[in-house]
Amino acid sequence: MRGFLSSAVGVAAAAATLALPLALSGPAAAASGAGAAVLGPGAASGAAASGLGPASAATPAGSTRSLPLAPLGASSDRSAVPPAAGLPETRGLAAREVERFSLVGVVWDDADAELHGRVQVRTRSVGTALWSDWQDVETHNGEHAPDPDTAERGTGPTRGATAPLWVGESDAIEVRVEAERPTARALPARLPSGLRIELVDPGAPPAGAADGKNGAGTGGLPGDDDKGPVLLPGMTMETAEASSVNVPLAPLGAAEIGALDKADSTADAVLTGEARPGAAAAPYIGPRPRIVTRLGWGADEKLREKAFVYTSTVKAAFVHHTASGNNYACKDAPAVIRSMYRYHVVSSGWRDIGYNFLVDKCGTVYEGRAGGVARAVLGAHTMGFNTDSMGIAVIGTFTGTNPPASAVKSVAALTAWKLGLFNRDPRSTATLKSGGGNRYPKGSSVKMKVISGHRDGFATECPGKLLYGQLPTTRTASAKLQGR
Repeated sequence: MRGFLSSAVGVAAAAATLALPLALSGPAAAASGAGAAVLGPGAASGAAASGLGPASAATPAGSTRSLPLAPLGASSDRSAVPPAAGLPETRGLAAREVERFSLVGVVWDDADAELHGRVQVRTRSVGTALWSDWQDVETHNGEHAPDPDTAERGTGPTRGATAPLWVGESDAIEVRVEAERPTARALPARLPSGLRIELVDPGAPPAGAADGKNGAGTGGLPGDDDKGPVLLPGMTMETAEASSVNVPLAPLGAAEIGALDKADSTADAVLTGEARPGAAAAPYIGPRPRIVTRLGWGADEKLREKAFVYTSTVKAAFVHHTASGNNYACKDAPAVIRSMYRYHVVSSGWRDIGYNFLVDKCGTVYEGRAGGVARAVLGAHTMGFNTDSMGIAVIGTFTGTNPPASAVKSVAALTAWKLGLFNRDPRSTATLKSGGGNRYPKGSSVKMKVISGHRDGFATECPGKLLYGQLPTTRTASAKLQGR
């Protein structure tokens, strides 16, 4: 009768552009470094013309390339010369061809240092061979990050990072980072040390992976509760571990967790023990939305740290935008997520992708950080308030663009289900203890709306003015889905 019965019985708990060629105004070869050609004045824009040959195809596992940013001149002069006295520090990368990439971001050495200034990139499309206009990259400054003094900060070198920007498949780039201009009484602004551009290739999707438009079958095979974990053909232990924590919501190796209506969702939560104390007695649990799993969007499970980290409960949901731009198709959403995953783990030094869930412009919901979609998994999405909360990121930038109605509807559906498992009323408030941030002192108790925007816990524009403005109606819709 229900998805639970079909999956739980006998299932193992195991697993627009400027069409300009590259033309540089000054000597760039000295700042170019090794491993890619620099195109000088009048050079042809095609790879064959430069003598490099065609760019390499995307590798299945994806890749990350890090290139240092060298000093540049004043904003009117893109040559690699020291800035004039009193002018803001400027660093960058002269226009150059590189191996293919689809997402960019700037990182620096000290995770506690802030980048106050402007970051801009322009890229050349593989499909059209045309250069984009200069695009701004959101400076981001720590707002999506592990809490200070947490284990995640101590497991490896975490770095400061801008927001990632999705640019689509590209094979050349130019970068400019300029510090804030000083006031009359201030010294010239300085940039953080160790600035470098990260070029992320998401790699090819795995066979049978889902996409936001077409979905995928559940896949997987039943296991045997008495025999323990069973690896499916081609499945690594890391993949099996990430998949097993979603059993019996879906079989081991499932590319997605199927949707359930409210009655079946409530029954599943009660029978599997996912409904927390109080939720079973007062089952205000919304219908479970369809969720594409990590296997479905193609996560390379060897990138993340192996253990899963949990908090005691989920008191609140923080809504974000990824600030990665809106220039993607729904079918590309898994590639965008794979790129963000690499950027968070490889470039920023986090244990896993920061968000607990992501939602694309078509309203498809994706599992984020590993540990189980129904569990209280510690994320790295709202510095200071990652404990006892979950982070939901809508893929896109919504400071001046309205979020798609389908995405907003999915945020309401997801919160109705997940918050319902923990007996939370989406219209209510909850008290969270600050772990430290730029808005509330560490250790302070803060009353938050159960569905909050990122800016409610951290001084930031996230999730963008126009998505933030949708939260009052989202709370009402979520509560209605719970049956309140």
